[in-house]
Amino acid sequence: MDVSLSPGHPARHPVFCTVVPPHLLDKAARSDDAARADAAQRTLEQDAFLRTRRRISTVRGVVVPTADEPVPDHPLRTVYDAGHRTRLPGTKVRAEGSEPSADATVNRAYAGLGATYELFLKGFGRRSIDGSGLPLDASVHYGEDYNNAFWDGQQMVFGDGDGDLFLDFTVSVDVIGHELTHGVTQYTANLDYHGQSGALNESMSDVFGSLIKQYALGQSADQADWLIGAGLLGPNVTGVALRSMKAPGTAYDDDELGRDPQPATMDGYVTTSRDNGGVHINSGIPNHAFYLAATELGGKAWERAGQLWYDTLTGGELGSRADFAEFARLSTAAAVTRYGDGGAEHRALQKAWATVGLG
Repeated sequence: MDVSLSPGHPARHPVFCTVVPPHLLDKAARSDDAARADAAQRTLEQDAFLRTRRRISTVRGVVVPTADEPVPDHPLRTVYDAGHRTRLPGTKVRAEGSEPSADATVNRAYAGLGATYELFLKGFGRRSIDGSGLPLDASVHYGEDYNNAFWDGQQMVFGDGDGDLFLDFTVSVDVIGHELTHGVTQYTANLDYHGQSGALNESMSDVFGSLIKQYALGQSADQADWLIGAGLLGPNVTGVALRSMKAPGTAYDDDELGRDPQPATMDGYVTTSRDNGGVHINSGIPNHAFYLAATELGGKAWERAGQLWYDTLTGGELGSRADFAEFARLSTAAAVTRYGDGGAEHRALQKAWATVGLG
């Protein structure tokens, strides 16, 4: 394990959130296959540029609409085609309520925005990302062989992948949900994107991304695959997804990409200065805690376990620099508040957090 942690805590910085972690692209950029390495390197360089350009976003809370501005109870979606360029948003190709496009990527993005909106509305009573009906914009066909998808603080952006290591980033609805949930976090707890708070930020997106897929498919906790990015890896990759909440560290084991480094418990916690303090790696720990709690409770995971994670994220007590222990404490307290002391939900959370080393 890399133990080169930079001293001190960095100042608050812009949040630019991608679904593919930089450590994975770093591996691909060192490939002996020139085309594969070039695509990964271009993606890394574009991501670095966007992180540098991204302005600080410290949005907190919800702007309450005035009486003459009712909050809609349906999504307001617009999908743009970037035309393989990096200028955003691109050309408008599908608006809310319009007929499907001849482009399957456009339609998948549109459907994924809708699935995310529906889970947050029907599951938690939240109207869009900000709770006040924020329009949902997305751009597809971003860049050349761009191996990522991201939330830039205002909209979703999808690359097409290189067709080798990664496929079109609209193929996994949980990836779409993952990135949009970064927006929910931005408007609520606004978790710092570094260290344990950053790993919690990533974990929130994996949790709700998985719930969005489960809701869309009508799956119970025991029917779900608990994978993030299933179907996204290309035909030449040995693996099933980007991450596994059920078994962190098992999503892929590939000659080019290396082995999935996520730990499932605090015993494997990775201390590193890379990837903002390992936000995509250590997120496996709270991810696994959620999986354990959800499967212990059974049924539809968004109904009880998901409700408690949502209560904790949006309740106002979770600090922007919260660590895993704080989230464990607050989520367990949320179980008592909503369901009562000593109930099944309280016991499930206690057991889950203890299992990952945060009892």
